[in-house]
Amino acid sequence: MTTSRAPRLSPEGTRDDATKARLEQENAQLRHAVDSHVTVDQAIGVLLAIYQLPPAAGFEVLREVSQHTNTKLHTVAETVIAWALGQLLPEPVGRELDAAVQRCSGRRRAP
Repeated sequence: MTTSRAPRLSPEGTRDDATKARLEQENAQLRHAVDSHVTVDQAIGVLLAIYQLPPAAGFEVLREVSQHTNTKLHTVAETVIAWALGQLLPEPVGRELDAAVQRCSGRRRAP
């Protein structure tokens, strides 16, 4: 039994189908992760500009809204970006966004 992590090669010297499928899946997951990260960073920028929050508080606001609305973080981020571009915030997201901003603003001002 080998413990090598090198891809297995077929007699023709190409990757076998299972390895190719696994690599394609990993690549797709990585692309999705990068796209989600960019979206979250953009939404943090929106919150920083509108509410004048520090970067760490911007992420905390998104995280809290995500948890309190049972919505994935990147979906909340997409909603915040759409709001910055003129769309209305869904009522539960707007309510939780206001509450999270208040909580994070209060923490920042505390001595």
